[in-house]
Amino acid sequence: MTKFEALGLDKSLLDAITDLGFENPSEVQEKAIPILLENETDLVALAQTGTGKTAAFGFPLIQKINSDSRTTQGLILSPTRELCLQITNELKLYSKYVKGLHTVAIYGGASISDQAHQIKRGAQIIVATPGRMKDMINRRMVDISKIDYCILDEADEMLNMGFYEDIKDILSNTPDEKFTWLFSATMPREVATIAKKFMHKPQEITVGAKNAGASTVQHEYYVVGGRDRYPALKRLADANPDIFSVVFCRTKRDTQKVAEKLIEDGYNAGALHGDLSQNQRDLVMNAFRKKQIQMLVATDVAARGIDVDDITHVINYQLPDEIETYTHRSGRTGRAGKSGISMVIVTRSEMRKIKSIEGKIKQKFLTKKIPTGIEICEIQLYHLANKIKDTEVNSEVENYLPAISDVLKDLDREALIKKIVSVEFTRFYNYYNKTKDLNTVDGGRDRGDHGADGGSNNGSVRYFINVGEKDGYDWMSLKDFLKDTLSVGRDDVFKVDVKESFSFFNSHESIKELILQTFSEFKVDGRFINVEVSKNPGGGGGRGRRDRNRGGGGGRDRDRRGGGRRKEKTSSRRSGDSKPGKRRSKRKDGFY
Repeated sequence: MTKFEALGLDKSLLDAITDLGFENPSEVQEKAIPILLENETDLVALAQTGTGKTAAFGFPLIQKINSDSRTTQGLILSPTRELCLQITNELKLYSKYVKGLHTVAIYGGASISDQAHQIKRGAQIIVATPGRMKDMINRRMVDISKIDYCILDEADEMLNMGFYEDIKDILSNTPDEKFTWLFSATMPREVATIAKKFMHKPQEITVGAKNAGASTVQHEYYVVGGRDRYPALKRLADANPDIFSVVFCRTKRDTQKVAEKLIEDGYNAGALHGDLSQNQRDLVMNAFRKKQIQMLVATDVAARGIDVDDITHVINYQLPDEIETYTHRSGRTGRAGKSGISMVIVTRSEMRKIKSIEGKIKQKFLTKKIPTGIEICEIQLYHLANKIKDTEVNSEVENYLPAISDVLKDLDREALIKKIVSVEFTRFYNYYNKTKDLNTVDGGRDRGDHGADGGSNNGSVRYFINVGEKDGYDWMSLKDFLKDTLSVGRDDVFKVDVKESFSFFNSHESIKELILQTFSEFKVDGRFINVEVSKNPGGGGGRGRRDRNRGGGGGRDRDRRGGGRRKEKTSSRRSGDSKPGKRRSKRKDGFY
């Protein structure tokens, strides 16, 4: 018996689960499905975004629906058009072997008469956004007076978006004897009010602590001057060449402005905010899912409903007003069991907000420094070297090799390598060589084990290790590898920064000799793992002397995250912290 069978699901659902390739239920599914199948009850389920909540309410709902009746029996309310469509598509996949079951999506931006026609033909389950559903009720285009089940998905987000009155009006058109299932990432006062007003003795399940952040997300903050937010954003992007991120701004104006500046500076960026038409939103999101856009700048409202599992970083360009909103932001990364990083760019006057967020999400922030120009140059150099190494040779090049070889015939191997890498490296070096340090003086705070300073500051030592993403590591798995190899506690290894082919980490001074001795002749799958005290304790680069005959790599398969971050662009050197000359081309659809 599989774990899904043990939950009590029908064969039709189990067959669909097999087709979808699901192997084990998530924690929220394991807790919610048996309760909803075995009982007729109201339910409040608190779980982070990306934990499988749709299946947690979708499977029991489908099993309880009478597909022989054309009456609408289930209503699911969700905050955004994107999430509405996503839930609808998932329910259709779950119910593919349930004959006669129809699920219809109701949302703004599409023909209301077409949606009314679909409902009239028979829709046992309706998935709707609150605004369009209220409109259709007022026009008497839909009848939800006989529903048995009402699901409020992402309830806190709906209320944050101002749908409280709409939800009250919609629920007043449903029968009192229905059962309500409320799913939410956080439990602010407004959600508790909805639960108290419209639910009767609901059972409650919690995945993780209430309002807590996901354990797969590492939280970091960087203290800069108010005028240095944008230069800091670019340096964080340059220090993570394979970044695939959502950058959050507080206003539509800032969102558009930051996105335009990133595009101008040669990054694959796009904006997502409320002033875009639905067609523009769809184009941007489609480009983001295909990783044609790798830095999506968004407002909180516009980003709701984004469901992309491979996001590596969430960058808080500005902190939100509400702490619960930060929980939603950071929940865009570290999904589906993968790890992620949530970065916050703050000024000294905003430091108090960090402590408030820590208390709410039950996790500590790492205080870190904006990478220096030289650190970024080193990271980019190794990124380029690996990119060249991993590039597949295009057979068409053969036709041009004789002429190219003739041009390069006077260069030996070492000179050729220097020139190739200098093409990219010089652009970064010329720009960053004389730029200022963006980190504010005394901006951080003494965090003990989580201190930002490397070297021997506060009893902390910074190390270089010659494995990275290429070898299958992320910050979480590398930390586990080091902890297990050294047989030390989880808090003895911290500030883990994983790059493409190398990484950095900190430890307490007291275990320095243990670390250096353990890794003096250490191999994994026949390859040396080299650890040395970093010569640049600030974090990003400048390592100690290495035995260059020792290959890097831990013998793991790499989980690749997509291609290069920027397209090239030709421009003169700009003032401020702009990129050195990049060449870029504009695609036919208008995105860079």
